[in-house]
Amino acid sequence: MDTNRKKRILFVCTHNSSRSQMAEGLLRALLGDHYEAFSAGTEPTRVHPGAIEAMAEIGIDIRNHRSKGLSFFGDEPFDEVVTVCGHAQEICPVVPGTHLKRHQGFEDPATATGTEADVLAAFRRVRDEIRAWILETY
Repeated sequence: MDTNRKKRILFVCTHNSSRSQMAEGLLRALLGDHYEAFSAGTEPTRVHPGAIEAMAEIGIDIRNHRSKGLSFFGDEPFDEVVTVCGHAQEICPVVPGTHLKRHQGFEDPATATGTEADVLAAFRRVRDEIRAWILETY
């Protein structure tokens, strides 16, 4: 195995709209010298505006990200697949060529209710939890 090769990490959640998108953007921004980050959903929809705004606040632009299904990657190999929601953990199929599958669940900020400020606060909190987990794990 090439030890100089960047490890390929795929983050998976249900809709590929918030948690997995933020995880992809954070890993790429924080540790992109060592990792290639990707994200997908078991039922992809769209990237949530709250995720885009929360990430922009810390200087990470995910405006051009798009929600993708697992089939988008075909048989591409990954060093690790990380499910970031319980639903994805339950139904995520085996991804061919994956060396490690792990689960690290985060609350879905897209389900937050209240004012616009309340919803954005939920996205910020989850963003920060994902950031802390990435820095502890990788």
